[in-house]
Amino acid sequence: MRAVVLVGGEGTRLRPLTLTTPKQMLPVMEQPMIERVLDQLARHGIDEAVLSLGYRPDAFINAYPDGSVGGVRLSYAVEPEPLDTAGAIRFAADHAGIDETFVVVNGDVLTDLDITELVDFHHRHRAEATISLTPVDDPSSYGVVPTDSQGRVEAFIEKPPRDEVPTNLINAGTYVLEPEVLARIPKGRRVSIERETFPTLVGAGTLFAMGSDVYWIDTGTPASYLRAHLDLLLGRRNSIPAPGATLDPGAGEGVWVTGEVSTEGAIVTGSLVASGARLEAGSVVGGSVIGSGAIVEEGATVLGSVLLPGARVAARATVEGSIVGPGATIGQRCSIRPLSVIGAEVVMPSGSVVDGERVPSGI
Repeated sequence: MRAVVLVGGEGTRLRPLTLTTPKQMLPVMEQPMIERVLDQLARHGIDEAVLSLGYRPDAFINAYPDGSVGGVRLSYAVEPEPLDTAGAIRFAADHAGIDETFVVVNGDVLTDLDITELVDFHHRHRAEATISLTPVDDPSSYGVVPTDSQGRVEAFIEKPPRDEVPTNLINAGTYVLEPEVLARIPKGRRVSIERETFPTLVGAGTLFAMGSDVYWIDTGTPASYLRAHLDLLLGRRNSIPAPGATLDPGAGEGVWVTGEVSTEGAIVTGSLVASGARLEAGSVVGGSVIGSGAIVEEGATVLGSVLLPGARVAARATVEGSIVGPGATIGQRCSIRPLSVIGAEVVMPSGSVVDGERVPSGI
């Protein structure tokens, strides 16, 4: 079976990280997000995927020069202009010559969804299209999908007001489509699958949906990107945090490592420390991801945060609940407070305070 993976967006909610790296190429626990998505597809027998590209396509093409990831063969469909969700699906499917049942996934959604079960549900109901659904506490920011007792979709309500939501089940971003759906998508213009294609299928009575309460997260915001790391780190998903990671009692309680690291004299708990990282004596690291080659200097503190590869936190600085971009430097005695995002290669002057702000390169 084949899949279309939507990775064309600019990732504006994760700027400044996405000013230099497409969102789906950002690492989650030292593995690019797109690889985690493709690994999930491979586990369910999908052996070929076309990446629907728009923003910075060369980042994907150059990353996988042999055209495969984890046993999934890749092809690339680069949009000449933004075509929105349905337009991108049709463009990619046409490019790949897809002419049978196929799967569509969003490249920024991480989930343990049983795709095999979703495909079986789709075929049993002889659906033209099937949507995976997931429950959320506040569905008003998503596409809300009420269904009848058979799973047939009754409406597709995009981002309804909180006091008008008919269900807490939302569009989870994984679809099974018949090729006939492609003919419903006009060529050569922006077409939203949520606002145009799905409502048309509702009218035809051929759109079905299957709910599931398995793990699901949209990684598109700083808070959810952080959470995607911590969910793996804290065992909220049934997998090791990172490829090749092992627990190292000598490094600290609940500390995973992915290679040779230096932690002597540091206080480390519940964290991942990647190959080549150095935590100096007197530093404190808790509930965090320390990327490959990152440095936490003497007396610095990193709590509930992600340091991307090559980042450095200088002596007596503090980073809490934040993301520090690759190669960035947090100067001595800086205070980086929750939900701050520091861009790639940024150098924060000593004593700076960043409180929930986004700091791009060039400050």
